[in-house]
Amino acid sequence: MDSNDYTFIDYAPPTDEALLDSYSRTITSVVGQVAEAVVHIQVHKRVADRRGRQPGPASGSGFIISTDGFVVTNNHVIEQAEDIKVALADGRTVNAELKGADPSTDIAVLKIDETGLRALTFADSEKLQPGQIAIAIGNPLGLQHTVTAGVVSALGRSLRANNGRLIDDIIQTDASLNPGNSGGPLVNSLGQVIGVNTATIASAQGLCFAVSSNLAAFVAGRLIMEGRVKRAYLGIAGQVVNLTGRMVAANRLERETGVYVYEVVPDQPAFNNAIRTGDIIVSFNGKSIGTVDELHQRLNAEVIGRTVDMEVLRGGHKVALQVIPGEMK
Repeated sequence: MDSNDYTFIDYAPPTDEALLDSYSRTITSVVGQVAEAVVHIQVHKRVADRRGRQPGPASGSGFIISTDGFVVTNNHVIEQAEDIKVALADGRTVNAELKGADPSTDIAVLKIDETGLRALTFADSEKLQPGQIAIAIGNPLGLQHTVTAGVVSALGRSLRANNGRLIDDIIQTDASLNPGNSGGPLVNSLGQVIGVNTATIASAQGLCFAVSSNLAAFVAGRLIMEGRVKRAYLGIAGQVVNLTGRMVAANRLERETGVYVYEVVPDQPAFNNAIRTGDIIVSFNGKSIGTVDELHQRLNAEVIGRTVDMEVLRGGHKVALQVIPGEMK
């Protein structure tokens, strides 16, 4: 074949302007799909002042997850609220009922008496990768409507909830979050929810966090069906302590820390008579325990009312116990 039979086509790579235009179109397209389902939540809470506890306004964001009016937001947005209203994107403001809240994950679900609403869907956060586009939207009313864009900075972070428990599976993003973004959606380039915006670190720039969509969807489902997320309760107070090398070696322990029990609360909905003050918990339900957070993780709904094996160090020696966790109220 002669070289003259070939046709050569010049290829010009896209310019920076073209790439930026494409990125901009992606963001504006997503906002167009999503904004109608993002709501502004207005609450009145009791706040302390010189005259006692007086009602004060507060606000946040949320998003609709069903056409019949279920709304997801943060627990800290509606916590201790005496009145909750939801302002829709079309300007209407309606009363909202609290269906359930879970302080341990900072997720709450509201219900509004509306139908035919635009609803968002949850993406599978297990498929997220650092570097993916992340778009945060909040407060879709006039000047309060904010849209910020960035990327998923990191996955698998942990964040401390207001009640002291650790929230796992947190998404870190550099999409800037303002105070009004709390409870709003963090979405991907398809307009699917990948997280619920929940916190920022005020002293650091670009460190913003969202509860992952898989965790938020699980909790929201439990709140809608049962009004709460069931967790087990052991009826103790504990703190992390370091174990000596001799204690670790003599008892063939996997961890160099344990949970020191400094209080056992009697007459609780848990059978904990076998535990003594001064015990150091090193194993629960067949899993090694090194921190209070790990013990919290093991105290899930599956162990409520069940006899569970536990190992503690007592007088420097490992002792096997059995407990029956109750349900946290």
